[in-house]
Amino acid sequence: MKLFMASLATETNSFSPIPTGWSGFKEHLYTKEASRGDAGLYAAAATLWRKRAEALGWDVAEGLSTYAQPAGPTVRSVYETMRDDILDDLRAAMPVDVVLMSMHGAMIAQGYDDCEGDMMLAVRDIVGPDAVIGLELDPHCHLTELMLEHATAIICYKEYPHVDVVERAEELFTLCADAATGKTQPVMRDYDCRMMAMYHTPFEPVRSYVDRMSAMEGAGGILSVSLVHGFPWGDNPRCGARTLVITDGDAELADQRAKALGKELWEMRDQLRQFPTMSDGLDKAVALNAAPIVLADFADNAGGGAPSDSTFVLVEAIKRGLKDIAFATFWDPVLVGMCIDAGEGAEMAVRIGGKIGPMSGDPVDLNVVVRGIQRDSVQHLGKAEMNMGDCVWLESDGIHIVVNTRRTQTFHPEAFTNLGMDLSAMKYIVVKSSQHFYDGFAPIAAEVIHLGTPGAITPDFTIVPFTKRDGNYWPKVENPFT
Repeated sequence: MKLFMASLATETNSFSPIPTGWSGFKEHLYTKEASRGDAGLYAAAATLWRKRAEALGWDVAEGLSTYAQPAGPTVRSVYETMRDDILDDLRAAMPVDVVLMSMHGAMIAQGYDDCEGDMMLAVRDIVGPDAVIGLELDPHCHLTELMLEHATAIICYKEYPHVDVVERAEELFTLCADAATGKTQPVMRDYDCRMMAMYHTPFEPVRSYVDRMSAMEGAGGILSVSLVHGFPWGDNPRCGARTLVITDGDAELADQRAKALGKELWEMRDQLRQFPTMSDGLDKAVALNAAPIVLADFADNAGGGAPSDSTFVLVEAIKRGLKDIAFATFWDPVLVGMCIDAGEGAEMAVRIGGKIGPMSGDPVDLNVVVRGIQRDSVQHLGKAEMNMGDCVWLESDGIHIVVNTRRTQTFHPEAFTNLGMDLSAMKYIVVKSSQHFYDGFAPIAAEVIHLGTPGAITPDFTIVPFTKRDGNYWPKVENPFT
């Protein structure tokens, strides 16, 4: 047996003003040896696949692995160059029995609404009808017809936050190895739930739903079950929640189970988490007699393509006179460079945030003290190291702000503590993240409040300005099935 593997991943926010170009990919991961070193979370699948394949005595050929922080559509020439690089290496590796790819599932490039489907079509054209093609996706994807038609098996991460990347890579390898050796015949079917929502897996009712999905696997001919959350800020005709079931040769069973799971999700819709407005959430935080309260600035999550420099919560905190409040992270490489030049202890007049566009709000002018500087700072998502670039800690009269050079969401308290900040001294901690922060911050939080903030990825799914996805989905329409 021979395996070819590669990775090309980013999540596209169609409404973000930040283009995704070469710098976006090359600052995070860009290598053809991802499986041979400690290249971080986005090389975890390739590393596992090589280990599994070599243990079976398979030959392994490895193509490009690359990842870019979510932003706007990828520049056409950048996507085509990376795609063609992978395809050229696949041709050179032929013949192969199995192709495994780690992609996001919501990548859009100029001229391509469905980069993953485009890749699956091209791979299938090269390897022919008999080779096995496995695709591991983020659940915040658009599950398209091209993906389903040309891949043998598609598996999404089950958890949000995404702490099960390696487990799903293991599952996909086993499923594809069994198919390649004739033990199984995977058949996929999906169901359109006609919903847009956030499915935070640590909380009910989604926690029990995911557990029931998992319990179905490995019994009665069911090989795999995935919930496709969808990415609501990607302008794709297939945007939205879907259920996906893979069975061993039984298309009718796959179709029945996908529909049943989709209808079960639909019945849960009114129990799904609703977020308070920014004002209501801050009112609640102030009223609580506990600390620290962790507040999620949902709409300024760089992991969803937001700029990570919006000032809406900061402005409101200043208006309310809140003290002992910490924010992370504001993306501003220029300001970080100025603060590093000034040095720790320097007193400066600075302009914070509001620099990328209207979705960032207005800039805020503050007199600050540079309290801490950390070069090449790292925070963790589970066991994976996530590079933040250079960071500075600024304080302005009880308001503490972390500013960094590498646009990324806040995953872990290390975003603050690496700089020497004592979070136990804070009443409020504001993180620019939608959910991936949760595993790191929940253990230290008296309470976690997700704020329905303004910004690039607003959680109000009724106002997303789609041009390619129709409006027949809940909650925009009360009953899209009528």
